[in-house]
Amino acid sequence: MSDMSDMTGLVDQAELYRVIEGRHFDPFKVLGLHPLEGGRAVIRAWMPDVKEAEIIMLSGQHYPMQRTLEQGLFEVTVGGEDFSQHYQIRMVFHDGNELTCYDPYNFLPVLSDFDLDLHSKGDHHHSFEKLGSHVITLDGISGVQFAVWAPNAERVSVVGNFNGWNGLRYPMRSRGGSGIWELFIPELGQGEYYKYEIRGRYGQILKKSDPYGHYMEMRPGTASIVWDVDDYAWDDAAWLEQRKEDNRKEPISIYEVHLGSWVRTGPDGDQFLNYRELAHRIADHALLGGFTHVELLPVSEHPFDGSWGYQVIGYFAPTARHGTPQDFMYFVDYMHQKGLGVLVDWVPGHFPKDSTGLASFDGGPLYEYSDPRKGEHQDWGTLIFDYGRNEVVNFLVSSALFWCEKYHIDGLRVDAVASM
Repeated sequence: MSDMSDMTGLVDQAELYRVIEGRHFDPFKVLGLHPLEGGRAVIRAWMPDVKEAEIIMLSGQHYPMQRTLEQGLFEVTVGGEDFSQHYQIRMVFHDGNELTCYDPYNFLPVLSDFDLDLHSKGDHHHSFEKLGSHVITLDGISGVQFAVWAPNAERVSVVGNFNGWNGLRYPMRSRGGSGIWELFIPELGQGEYYKYEIRGRYGQILKKSDPYGHYMEMRPGTASIVWDVDDYAWDDAAWLEQRKEDNRKEPISIYEVHLGSWVRTGPDGDQFLNYRELAHRIADHALLGGFTHVELLPVSEHPFDGSWGYQVIGYFAPTARHGTPQDFMYFVDYMHQKGLGVLVDWVPGHFPKDSTGLASFDGGPLYEYSDPRKGEHQDWGTLIFDYGRNEVVNFLVSSALFWCEKYHIDGLRVDAVASM
């Protein structure tokens, strides 16, 4: 439930219009359930694409909502109900379609103050468990928790097929000085395509892929995809146990391979093989050559084939060119079962200027240095991470740990160290 301790049923008109205009840093101050005197409460919802709506309480009672502002603000006063329970909103859209769902603005924040503090200090090295998108159950209701760092934004929203990519529909809650925005959207699940719509400090509207997203759509698309990376059944326990005992003194021989060009199929040679198919072919080839390890050129998601993966926009997402995250897990798992280690090229030195990526993420320099003399790699036309920001260093350390822990990678080759 929303925190009722400091709320009243009254709301300032300026607050209302900041929500309507997509400029409010905390829409929970206006939307959701707010108590009144006498055991009553007012419930507000901002639904610009809805014709009519009603509230359905856990008791089964239905309460028609009134459109109090033509732009799409709905409101109803409810009494005699248990307000500790979550309610649903039944919406009738202008095209006649209907949808009944729980109200996202009736849930408490998910991230703790401790998480926010660790992230700000640069000490939250497993921030991939908190930021990004995660399917969770909150108050017994399944949904997706979204969280993103955008300290200079005036407003951040989650957009996707579930709200018609309308940035006014699901504005997120700012968590103050941490610069993190979060929102739990009930009844969403794995496979949802989404982005963050960010209103920058100068009013510019940006649509960004999730920096912590675990999966992205196949290029040229750039949407992030809600995805669980914890449901793969690994079968490489023997390899991992042996790896613990490795004294690092045994000689190794590394076979370096770029998955996108090693082999292709199709009549025009333009179809990528799946990670699972590649696993069998590459393992056979590497073992025949007497190699002990396979080193992959970057498999992190990237928009341009010609970069070979060295211009990354998905630091937590294996490229969709070859399949799902679980397909890539199979690749690593199979290599380990065949006695082959897996190394991956990792690119913390620079990133591309693509508008959906990290560049000017919240309307100005954030992940990159603000001084262009330090922030731009003149030879490559890319941007350089601002290693002086705790949150940026935290992002990179978390990415490195993510690949090692979630994908059982045996080592990272750090690319372009001289340019860092």
